[in-house]
Amino acid sequence: MATVKEICSGLPLDPLPPNRGRDPSVPHAPVRTPNLTAEEERLALRNALRYFPPSHHTTLAPEFARELRQYGHIYMYRFCPTLRMRAYPIDRYPCRTRQAASMMLMIMNNLDPDVAQFPQELVTYGGNGQVFSNWAQFRLVMHYLSQMTEEQTLVMYSGHPLGLFPSLPSSPRAIITNGMVIPNYSSKEQYEKMFALGVTMYGQMTAGSYCYIGPQGIVHGTTLTVLNAGRRYLGSSDLKGRVFVTSGLGGMSGAQAKAAAIAGCIGVVAEVDEAPLRKRHEQGWLMEVTSNLEQCIKHIREARCSRTPLSLVRCERYLRYKHDPGELLVDLGSDQTSLHNPYNGGYYPVQLSFRQANQLMSTDPNRFRNMVQESLRRHVKAINKLSDAGLFFWDYGNAFLLEAQRAGAEVEKVGGGATEFRYPSYVQHIMGDIFSLGFGPFRWVCTSGDPRDLAVTDNIAATVLEEIGANVTERVRQQYNDNIRWIREAGKHKMVVGSQARILYSDQKGRVCIALAINQAIADGRVSAPVVLSRDHHDVSGTDSPFRETSNVYDGSAFCADMAVQNFVGDAFRGATWVALHNGGGVERRFISASDRAVARRCWSGNQNAYETIQRTMEGHGQLHVTMPFPVQDERVLDHALQG
Repeated sequence: MATVKEICSGLPLDPLPPNRGRDPSVPHAPVRTPNLTAEEERLALRNALRYFPPSHHTTLAPEFARELRQYGHIYMYRFCPTLRMRAYPIDRYPCRTRQAASMMLMIMNNLDPDVAQFPQELVTYGGNGQVFSNWAQFRLVMHYLSQMTEEQTLVMYSGHPLGLFPSLPSSPRAIITNGMVIPNYSSKEQYEKMFALGVTMYGQMTAGSYCYIGPQGIVHGTTLTVLNAGRRYLGSSDLKGRVFVTSGLGGMSGAQAKAAAIAGCIGVVAEVDEAPLRKRHEQGWLMEVTSNLEQCIKHIREARCSRTPLSLVRCERYLRYKHDPGELLVDLGSDQTSLHNPYNGGYYPVQLSFRQANQLMSTDPNRFRNMVQESLRRHVKAINKLSDAGLFFWDYGNAFLLEAQRAGAEVEKVGGGATEFRYPSYVQHIMGDIFSLGFGPFRWVCTSGDPRDLAVTDNIAATVLEEIGANVTERVRQQYNDNIRWIREAGKHKMVVGSQARILYSDQKGRVCIALAINQAIADGRVSAPVVLSRDHHDVSGTDSPFRETSNVYDGSAFCADMAVQNFVGDAFRGATWVALHNGGGVERRFISASDRAVARRCWSGNQNAYETIQRTMEGHGQLHVTMPFPVQDERVLDHALQG
């Protein structure tokens, strides 16, 4: 079994670790279908081999080629550590700075099998939310972080560690970009090719930025959404006996069953994949599981009569919305399947079993696509029928209505704007008002790994909100009260999965006051180790997304990305330890190593002039360490690997 120190020592090359292949005990990502040409396959293999000296190319090339053809991507399973991935206490990481150690803790939390959706494919959530593109990148990043000083910044290009660059103590210790694709080439088809080539990746929101705190984050957001949906649609904060029906129990959607129970309603969730279903049930996040529709309906009726909170999962490839005239069994409805990724495991069509769907999406992608669209049309038809009878439905920002529209389903809003459909998004009708009050996610991770530190910080946060909540407007006070209740009950609900983390929503005043209070608690010893403070995308200013966070912006600017880029730049020069920019648009913050970064990028792409230039530059700058490529010296190695 490897140690934390060993995985921080760089790529293990002498000798190479044994190739254990894929671990059958953990879930694995669906096979990707990048449809590479013969020349593109050759380029993907060449790109993967540049992480390794030519002396290893003969060994690695054939297995990398097999991975590419069998799974649609080169994950480099051979280099997946045997060490159990989890958020070890901060003192376990061999680092020169606490900032670097905190990043290592957060990275390993993202890859914890209890947290990550497909840990061996380095996917944290969402079906394709990558932490890195391959295991060589993971090992190089851990090594760089172990060597980093307070006068260096780690530069990350879509999973690839470009290197450590000289900077200032006040500079970020890491600057991360993911999926920065030129708009004319920013299509799903082009992305699949570029990911297979190893030159870009989709970091989701908190996967590639190393800030995921397990499904707790989305439990909190979903709880607030359901509570405020009850207030808006049902006219009550009391949801006892009310039924919320939805789909999905994956990395993010796994929160829905738990959130329904916390909100006090009856949550009924459809899930096709037994792996996340078992995980959530073992974690205590859902109460009952059934594969029988009549039994499901019986439990719903009993819980409605007794007004008892319940989370019930129907293990079937499609939850049939049964509606008898005169009896409406459901009050609220949504969907959290990963429809940003509809044809590669994000949505499973009703016509196929889980196994059949996984097979068809790789053997006949066009037929699978048609079946997904047919299923979406049927899905929407059922929702429309229930809506006509009184169901209140919203889109959860997962592109459900967008993909349904593309499939030809009846979701058009007559006279609606570019971001409007027959049903509102959860931002347009529910969370948008909260964002407009300045509220959004404030999260923290106790790097000691000690639950007692988390309990202390919970009490600090609740006390701060109670104090400042006494002198605010009624609308703001309601949001404070929801979050005070959340924090006071968080321990009871056993929200921690992975790192000792917590989330609440607050406005700027609350965030600042809580941060200062936690700082003081560390200074006087009430909290035993540093605390990582972060937010996620689901915020008043963190994301420009026209069918999600900015869907309630109606002046025509919902499709503009200035806000997110400005946040990225502003956070960088206001003292953030690490900053990340994902998808859509790019920006360069100019400092002394700006030209070095550009040359380093060209060096990695194989440019010999850039290689020589960056070599000379490193000789003159002791703080500059660039990841240097290894060229393929014998083209016959590629020929043999691709012919095998």
